Amino acid sequence: MQPAADHAPPFPGEPDGPRLVDVRSGRSYPLDALRWRGDDGAPLTVAGLPALARADIDRSARSLWRYRAVLPPGIDRPVSLGEGATPLVTAEWAGSPVRFKLEWFNPTGSFKDRGSSVLVSALAARGVHEVVEDSSGNGGSSVAAYCAAAGIDATVLVPEGTSAAKVLQTRAYGARITTVAGDRDATAAEALRRAERVPYAGHNWHPYFLQGTKTLAYELWEDLDYRAPDAVVTVAGAGSIVLGCDLGFTELLGAGLIDRRPRLLVAQPAACAPIDAAFHSMPAPEFGPTLAEGAAIREPVRLVEVVSAVRRSGGDLVAVPEPDIARAVRDLAARGLYAEPTSAVAAAAVETFRARGAVRDGETVVVVLTGSGLKASGAVAGLVPDAAPAAG
Repeated sequence: MQPAADHAPPFPGEPDGPRLVDVRSGRSYPLDALRWRGDDGAPLTVAGLPALARADIDRSARSLWRYRAVLPPGIDRPVSLGEGATPLVTAEWAGSPVRFKLEWFNPTGSFKDRGSSVLVSALAARGVHEVVEDSSGNGGSSVAAYCAAAGIDATVLVPEGTSAAKVLQTRAYGARITTVAGDRDATAAEALRRAERVPYAGHNWHPYFLQGTKTLAYELWEDLDYRAPDAVVTVAGAGSIVLGCDLGFTELLGAGLIDRRPRLLVAQPAACAPIDAAFHSMPAPEFGPTLAEGAAIREPVRLVEVVSAVRRSGGDLVAVPEPDIARAVRDLAARGLYAEPTSAVAAAAVETFRARGAVRDGETVVVVLTGSGLKASGAVAGLVPDAAPAAG
């Protein structure tokens, strides 16, 4: 379900005031949480928001809503569970210090809560009482949690083989679960059919979701004493962290609060790496099973925009083999960091980025760990050796 189109001609640059924008064509639409794509089916983004000043940060809010000044207007009562304000922990990794951003400290155990809080808040403000969402796990449980907090009925479509722990979590929040035969893309296609009748809360499509993920950039800037890191390493499936960081750091740069963009260094599992292939101008790879189920998206909706964001930052992409993902899960746990395999893809890529010169000595490098190992206990169980016997 979407509102009627705005038939004003495409604008040549930034609009006057907040608007939804199709960056591919330049066409704009009125800002409306019920609109999640353009009339021609293209993804949209929010543009024309005011720039932030340090004085605009609401220091009384221990959540991403401290950056409310740069979030879309019209949300009088945010639906918040305390998302954001996650730890930034320094540790040795791949031969040098990095800073791990522990996004599993968000309320449902993954970074998706940033986007869900803003998205569901906007839908609630529009009087929505029912939504449909599609997810391979974390996005569905996150949207379900925030819908529960907002009193919105949620139906979440999941592909076959989705982690039982994630499905259980989603169901616990009261969402209706529908399992779709086939993979992540088949699930998305079914959700789009249902979205013709029910408001869509699809986290890979909805522009308000990216407004939540962009707060990661603002938070890192504040974590680092109002400086940008030199590089941010993250995993990508649909690429919402990449796009959120691109949005946030672009806004900070435009406001004069940082003097350069961080390099966005993006990792995908080699078994499902369409963004890596596009970035390196290679043929689409064959797809196979991967431990990183959260990144197993064959046709990312915003692939063109993700590649552009990485190029704009001077960044790079790498495809990570399955044995390296498994080893990273174990090595992170050995440092006290219990990450799900999808998160570990980013950590596994650091060594390759260092060999390529994209990670450099003496720089501030942030590695985003997107979700908790508790979200994928079945997969992690096969990677962790049996416990050593107790001393006699």
